[in-house]
Amino acid sequence: MTGRLVVAKIGTSSLTDERGRIVDSAIEKLCGEVAGLKAAGERVVVVTSGAIAAGLPVLGLGDKRPSDPAVLQAVSAVGQAHLVDRYNRALAAHGLVAGQVLLAPLDFVDRRQYLHARQTLQVLLDLGVVPVINENDAVADDEIRFGDNDRLAALVSHLLTADLLVLLTDQVGLLTGDPRLDREASLIEEIVAVDHTLEALAGGAGTARGSGGMASKLGAAKIAAWSGVRAVIAAASRPSVLRDALAGVAGVGTVFVPRPVRLPARKLWIAFAVGAAGKIMVDDGARQALTLRGVSLLPAGVTGAEGSFDADDAVELAGPDGAVFAKGLSRHSAADVRRLAGRRTSDLPPDVVPEVVHRDDLVLLP
Repeated sequence: MTGRLVVAKIGTSSLTDERGRIVDSAIEKLCGEVAGLKAAGERVVVVTSGAIAAGLPVLGLGDKRPSDPAVLQAVSAVGQAHLVDRYNRALAAHGLVAGQVLLAPLDFVDRRQYLHARQTLQVLLDLGVVPVINENDAVADDEIRFGDNDRLAALVSHLLTADLLVLLTDQVGLLTGDPRLDREASLIEEIVAVDHTLEALAGGAGTARGSGGMASKLGAAKIAAWSGVRAVIAAASRPSVLRDALAGVAGVGTVFVPRPVRLPARKLWIAFAVGAAGKIMVDDGARQALTLRGVSLLPAGVTGAEGSFDADDAVELAGPDGAVFAKGLSRHSAADVRRLAGRRTSDLPPDVVPEVVHRDDLVLLP
């Protein structure tokens, strides 16, 4: 019988010391916990950051992180090999084999790439290998990248229909306040739905050594919840954190309850992984038709457009009150949307695509 699947993501801040150097004991602890789950018949995928941190000392660049993107990519290329070697050694101590997998956004956008990535990971798991995943930073373009490994881990959870996503950090979970400023701040143990209040509570950037923070983890947990995957934000330093998260031990961290309906991969990508290039305003009739009947957005319901987006760009949809209620891929440029706004389908030229946003490319937001 196939065991449950756990995706464990660990960030740079949990893998490095105060000078930004990789700490082998942190990798060894994680791999020991992975081995424990594997021994119990479960399957585990590791999503790891730390390639740049691993590459800096190898290249004699000291503790200072370069600001030049090209240099960072080169450092990542060197560091990735050393990082995976550390995972190989740590897993080998438990009789396990690591399999390096570098993913890019295209692997989740293109259907063939998506299926190929899933097949590769499933075969690795079937062979008893522990996939060790990172973003392909060495060749990633700033315009087309995940931005942080929290989001990547959430998308991998969706890709593999995981049972659990564990986001390991240097905090015990999401707290009611900043512990540096609020001595009464306490752990939020369960979240049913992520709202604006929680997003404001999570704050912004993380440490100087990493690209994420609590905000990115909250966003990743939201993606997981929409994927039907239970997510937990927990401390990497906690003993048996993976086992306790899988067992549902109280107080292990902040647990996010998954939504009952799993969002398809394409719509998940549109909703959370693609930034909006503009906004299309619609009248109340169009908003009701989109939210209640699941139809496509036609020019007749459009009242205006903001931004300078092109065809196939992601856009937000807002009602007469200005509130954004959906996101989708526009089939027309901003200029064409403005030109077509308010026109009936029967009045459109025969060579004009009648849908502004097709229902297959539309996601309703809470």
